[in-house]
Amino acid sequence: MKKTVSVVLAVLLLLGLCACGDTAVKKADSLHIVTTIFPIYDWVRNVAGQGNNVEITMLLDSGVDLHSFQPTAQDILKVATCDLFLYVGGESDGWVQDALQEATNKNMVVMDLMDALGERVKEEEAVEGMEAHDHDDDHNQDEEAPEYDEHIWLSLRNAAFLVDQIAEALIRLDAAHEAAYRANAAAYGEKLQALDRQYAQAAANGAVDTLLFGDRFPFRYLTDDYGLTYFAAFSGCSAETEASFETVTFLAAKVDELGLGAVMTIEGTDHRIAQTIVQNTRLKDQRILTLDSLQSVTARDVQNGATYLSIMERNLLVLREALAGRG
Repeated sequence: MKKTVSVVLAVLLLLGLCACGDTAVKKADSLHIVTTIFPIYDWVRNVAGQGNNVEITMLLDSGVDLHSFQPTAQDILKVATCDLFLYVGGESDGWVQDALQEATNKNMVVMDLMDALGERVKEEEAVEGMEAHDHDDDHNQDEEAPEYDEHIWLSLRNAAFLVDQIAEALIRLDAAHEAAYRANAAAYGEKLQALDRQYAQAAANGAVDTLLFGDRFPFRYLTDDYGLTYFAAFSGCSAETEASFETVTFLAAKVDELGLGAVMTIEGTDHRIAQTIVQNTRLKDQRILTLDSLQSVTARDVQNGATYLSIMERNLLVLREALAGRG
């Protein structure tokens, strides 16, 4: 759904804060960066490093995922006054253009990550057995225009590419620290590439090459990277929570046909659909495993040490278990 913001409210807040004085005043000589989701925030944090007088804000820090986010007037103010704004650039970011129209920093650098990825971005797809996903009519898009998969951060290869692009954006704003930004990006990129190799090995060594989700499926970039196939109840952007009898029976039959030892879910769901799929299989003993799509990471999680790499490392352990089949 395309989200719009109240321009009047945002302007009033801007005027009010400016009138009040230092509430809206940035720290002198600091670089203010605003990101939407956690993965981008963490990538920027790693490239910026320590001691370069960079302040980074993550807008989606309360556990609300990208598809449900509604910016507040305060969020609009943060975007309007920052030096660098980074966002995914998909359908769920329909509010961004309205926010950028309120920008008071005319030297702001804006980075649309899907635009930066170019041809790497994939169109949404519906696989056999998946519930139909009806997009809202208010996208202001031609009915024939393709819908693109927003979940770009779930590819480690995309992450490595985008980290280099983030470094270039920081250098554009702060050339004095170019060497540090490049070194940080290179070091972090090596970690991403090392984890990518571990994922590739896990896929190559798996007893099965298919993941089956009794849930939404935001992992197309990940499965495509490693030559895996998938089945799912819903597409990654679907708001549906109830699966039809036909979908459940189809997915249960696939579990039996492919000898899968697990039915997958994503974080934050009640797993009822996955449980129902298991109950409709022949053996009824499959594990229910959860892959974290990094869409619900909170500010508290960050304070407690959550990082993009740590979550993707946990996902690797889950992936290995899922690909082991019936063991």
